This record gives sequence, C-alpha cells and structure tokens, in this order.
Amino acid sequence: MHDFKRLSHAVWDCKYHLVWCPKYRFRILKGEVGKTVREIIRQLCQQKQIEILEGNVQVDHIHLVVSIPPKYSVSHAVGFLKGKSAIAMFDRHRQLKERYWGRHFWARGYC
Repeated sequence: MHDFKRLSHAVWDCKYHLVWCPKYRFRILKGEVGKTVREIIRQLCQQKQIEILEGNVQVDHIHLVVSIPPKYSVSHAVGFLKGKSAIAMFDRHRQLKERYWGRHFWARGYC
C-alpha cells in the first residue's frame, strides 16, 4: 500500500516541497536559462539519490517536490542544489555575470 524506501538500517518516506528564487527575484528563468536550470537540477538530484516527484521552473522561482534520503538534512540538500547549480549556471551562461556579481545566483534561504 505505501512504498517505503530502505537503507541498511532505516525504512523511510521523506517528502518535501521546496521553493527558492533567483537573487533580487529577477525574472530570468525563461528560455535557455530555464531549460539549463531544469537539466542541472535533474543531474544534481541523481548524484545525491534525491528523487524528484514533481518540479516546476517558473520565470522567477522554482518549485520542487522531492524525496530526500534521511542521510541528508533538508538544508544540506538545498544548499548542495543551490550552490552547485549556481556554479554551473555561471559556467554555461556567461551573460549572467552582468546581472549577478560575486557568483551569487540564488537568493538567500528557501521555503
């Protein structure tokens, strides 16, 4: 009835709805930048065994419903996703450096 996931010493079902936005809430996540963000987040989630149940990239924020293994805290998972995706975004889209200085792409915090 309920599909629990298993680790060697744990049975779990941890689902979270996460929301975060670009710095200054710029409406920048459209076109190629939006597609790149979607692709990068998918790759990063696979790397940490984070399952994306639902995801939506709006022009000024991101919604994710994810299943995070209990070996990672929510803050660790979000910090990893935001940090690594910001680095990858600046590497793939050089024009972002004109709007964002100091390699800070995402706003502080998340919901």
